[in-house]
Amino acid sequence: MQQVIDFILELDKLKGVTRKTRPLGLDRYENSAEHSWQIAMLAASLVPYATTPIDIDRVIRMLLVHDISEIDTGDTIFYVEEELAERKAAERLAMERIFGLLREEPAAMFLALWLEFEEAATDEARFAHAADRAMPLLLNLANDGQSWRENGITYERVVSRIAAPIRDGCPALWRHVEESLQRAKDRGLFGVARSS
Repeated sequence: MQQVIDFILELDKLKGVTRKTRPLGLDRYENSAEHSWQIAMLAASLVPYATTPIDIDRVIRMLLVHDISEIDTGDTIFYVEEELAERKAAERLAMERIFGLLREEPAAMFLALWLEFEEAATDEARFAHAADRAMPLLLNLANDGQSWRENGITYERVVSRIAAPIRDGCPALWRHVEESLQRAKDRGLFGVARSS
């Protein structure tokens, strides 16, 4: 029992990991725990739009564990592509440390869920990716491009990073947001590319 308690208290640190997007109507930035909860709810709400039968409980578990490594690594905005291999290696070490607080069986189960999400090779993992990629997009559309503008994220960069995962995981969601992205571009809601 103490191992479970230690693990859950370690997860509390995810509430202190600040992301780059603001919750609607608030001046502060969201944290990774809020993000994980919200995308789990988004995925559960999107089930009628899945193109194949999916195990939504598995999807929700993936979404609840997918960012736990940020306790050790912090959050990096999704649109950053530099040093990706190094970040993924650091995330793996963090997951092994954090899940290692548990007994072997639950630790292995959580690590397997994280790996499944990372590999995006199952219908459930692709559906989970669609929700994960869509939530910051939806917040930015509702917040007049807040994090895109603040971080110099262009329309082209957004589309190149999110179109395929959303389209592959939930095509109906992509069809819905694709036009909204174009309208946001027309309104100037994206950042300007920064020179290196």
